Amino acid sequence: MNRVSALQNDRLLRALACQPVDVTPVWIMRQAGRYLPEYRAVREKAGSFLQLCKTPELASEVTLQPLARFDLDAAIIFSDILTIPDAMGLGLGFTEGEGPAFERPVRSMRDVKALGVPDPETDLRYVSDAIRLVRHELGGKVPLIGFCGSPFTLAAYMIEGRANKHFPHIQRMRGEAPDVLHALLDILTESVICHLNAQIQAGAQVVMIFDSWGGLLDTPGYEIFSLPYLSRIIQGLLRFHEGRAVPVILFTLHGGQWLEQMLTTGCDAIGIDWTLSLIEARLRVSGKVALQGNLDPAILKQDPDTIRREVSKVLAEYGEGPGHVFNLGHGITPDIPPEHVRVLVDAVHQGMIEQ
Repeated sequence: MNRVSALQNDRLLRALACQPVDVTPVWIMRQAGRYLPEYRAVREKAGSFLQLCKTPELASEVTLQPLARFDLDAAIIFSDILTIPDAMGLGLGFTEGEGPAFERPVRSMRDVKALGVPDPETDLRYVSDAIRLVRHELGGKVPLIGFCGSPFTLAAYMIEGRANKHFPHIQRMRGEAPDVLHALLDILTESVICHLNAQIQAGAQVVMIFDSWGGLLDTPGYEIFSLPYLSRIIQGLLRFHEGRAVPVILFTLHGGQWLEQMLTTGCDAIGIDWTLSLIEARLRVSGKVALQGNLDPAILKQDPDTIRREVSKVLAEYGEGPGHVFNLGHGITPDIPPEHVRVLVDAVHQGMIEQ
């Protein structure tokens, strides 16, 4: 067994294990990103978003930037959920203002059969290398989170070819060619397991699965095309490394109606978006998992007093007792003033409800 590496701040790990903490831990989805001027400077130096992701030294630098500014309780590796389909050779590109696009969408069984599971030690080595660099630079200050997109979310992009609010091509495939969709989800599930395990072996101490587009589905669709694959991933992960448990956070945007189903996956925590009250979420999970969330990201556009007041509301909604990780209900947007993030982080730590 590897010796446990010392952590100066283990609030996140304790909260994810539903253990008492001194103050509620807080981190922010997309905390390394365009709202920070220092990020924009590194992004310009890299030349492109993908080049930034694929240069471990630069990805490490931007991962650490928010921790230099704010008293955050975790780092999350700077990467992208579409690294797996990119490694499959679909011709990923990012256009400013338009988002990701693939040159070769996946639309048929022939397209699916041409895909292979990317080798995390060659095709995606840059992610593991960035994790190793960040762990070294952190020196045990806070835990490091690794992540992947869910199979359904990755499939939505791969089939559509680009971001789309409704993703009509995958919706059509669900009805007309479910065998093709299941075949694609199978290979993506194996790919996600390999990639997340490589991140854990490289030093990620927590992993998160972003089922960002699972909320497009109805309940029967979620239970057929997303949930079983999420369960397979979580069952296939390394759950113990470096002498400690590796928690798994599951986040389905607009998936609040499926909390009970998510409990069956074996995850340690469920991310809650801003559309569901933490009061209701906590009642429904009955202490079986931790909860992460769930301030509306738009609140960060408001004045500091409003931010503090809304933070207090979220803390009060969760109530007393362990098992809460404060976060936004979705990712931070580029138009947020960095000083508002400081207000949020400080308000979370100062507004702790006694346990």
